[in-house]
Amino acid sequence: MSTFMANANNIERRWFVIDAAGQPLGKTAVKAANILRGKHRPEFTPHADCGEFVIIINASKAVLTGRKLEQKYYRHHSGYIGGLKEVQYKTLMANRPEMAMELAVKGMLPHNTLGAKAFTRLHVYAGENHEQAAQKPIVLD
Repeated sequence: MSTFMANANNIERRWFVIDAAGQPLGKTAVKAANILRGKHRPEFTPHADCGEFVIIINASKAVLTGRKLEQKYYRHHSGYIGGLKEVQYKTLMANRPEMAMELAVKGMLPHNTLGAKAFTRLHVYAGENHEQAAQKPIVLD
């Protein structure tokens, strides 16, 4: 008898919907990252891509606990001297809440080709309408 090893060819991928309304941004990102990676499945294999699709709705209604809205910054660099750009999370959540959620989930995925492939299966929407109704996604609590 041999041990079963999951891979991309022998698993069935499902779609899940996570509602972020009223939930902390980090807790929602953890749920999404675990499903994208496939860690909720009994046949999870660390070196194989066995994750599923995730749709996050109401990203604009996710909350940040404590004083993170004022104290937390998204920083990126243009590559030029003095090119550091900073955006306060209060501004980021007001203007681009999808990006804030994507950054949180991306940071929780492995930083290799498996994580990059898993990140392509994430769909984030600021409102409660999404375009993947035809896939019949399962709603998570």
